[in-house]
Amino acid sequence: MIGSKHISRQLSRSAVMQAVINEGPISRASVAKQVGLSKQVVSEIMQNLCDEGWVRETGRTKGHVGRTAVTYEIVQDAAYIYSVDLGGTKIRAAVVDLNCRVVAEVVEPTGMAGGKYIIAQIGRVCRAAAQQAGVSSESVRFAVVGVPGVPNPDDGSVQMAPNIPDIHTFDVSESIRAELGCDVVVENDVNLAALGEQWAGCGIDCDNLAFVALGTGIGAGLILNGQLMKGTTGAAGELGFMAFGADPFEPESLRVGAFERAAGSVAIKAHYFKLTGKKLDVPAIFDKAADGDEHAKTVLQDAARVIARGLATLAALVDPDVIILGGSIGHRTELLSEIKTALHQCFPHPVRVEPSQLGKHAALVGGAAVGLSRLHHTLFADGLAGVEVSLPQFRAPDWEGAA
Repeated sequence: MIGSKHISRQLSRSAVMQAVINEGPISRASVAKQVGLSKQVVSEIMQNLCDEGWVRETGRTKGHVGRTAVTYEIVQDAAYIYSVDLGGTKIRAAVVDLNCRVVAEVVEPTGMAGGKYIIAQIGRVCRAAAQQAGVSSESVRFAVVGVPGVPNPDDGSVQMAPNIPDIHTFDVSESIRAELGCDVVVENDVNLAALGEQWAGCGIDCDNLAFVALGTGIGAGLILNGQLMKGTTGAAGELGFMAFGADPFEPESLRVGAFERAAGSVAIKAHYFKLTGKKLDVPAIFDKAADGDEHAKTVLQDAARVIARGLATLAALVDPDVIILGGSIGHRTELLSEIKTALHQCFPHPVRVEPSQLGKHAALVGGAAVGLSRLHHTLFADGLAGVEVSLPQFRAPDWEGAA
């Protein structure tokens, strides 16, 4: 009986807090009406939340006939999370408050040494972001780290991450937890990007979407019927390993992936070199195509046809509302145009394909969504299973979308 009373109390507390988070400033009467609890219960819970420092009075209602009412809002700086995007070339770390507002972001090149040196770098970048925001490390309660590979839940290592040396050899989750001094979730970066686009990008209100990252690596985050799909080992969406493009039976295809070898940025550079004998990076090849270089145009058209085959395969398997393209080459509008043309030619049904709205910040936003959901659930629902947490609108600084 005592247990059931505790659960009921926590559910009520969570419901009240959800109303404050999403509708604040809000009066106790409005909360009671919204969540279906008595005014007395809401008043008791609100007082407790105020005493604990999670909620504060903001003023009184105006413009109503009769007595005014005290309004309440969340204390947004009562706790924070880190959201980290560990990439092969850059690390991004953001500090996010309880009201889904990014208060600081720090970016620096990813260290080449890999291994546990990366853990120290994550700690340094996070602390730099906290210092930039004037936030004490003790105020940060949770961290989400996006990684370019597949986290192994059994030993905490990160597999299939060839761009981060030795990250597969130790418990990454526990190492980051010890470095930051808070609870940590390590998740695939493309999965986080999919969640970010669903929360605050061009996948809002989509229960079925695929985020496809195209760059040095190729991967997809899949949300089906509103749920992130991970598969048995967490490797769902590893499109780079689809068995076409390059020869899937060659040893290199087992390390990198046959599709990635044919459609990634390395393949684009190699194709241009084969046609011209010139070594250019991918942005320069795009520039050449824009200037009318026929070889560059051919390279991009051929890459688009291979990518379209991959997207057609994806569409045939999961039938998403939208396929969102991101990554260092996926957001390029000139490539997107070629992909759409090729996709129309090789697939019998219309497929909505859009560039990422969040661009290079997609995984960071997804990490914020995961981290804040976990933190709100822990703080205000006592970790009870089955309690849904809806977050308010994401509040980002002046970020460029696909830049």
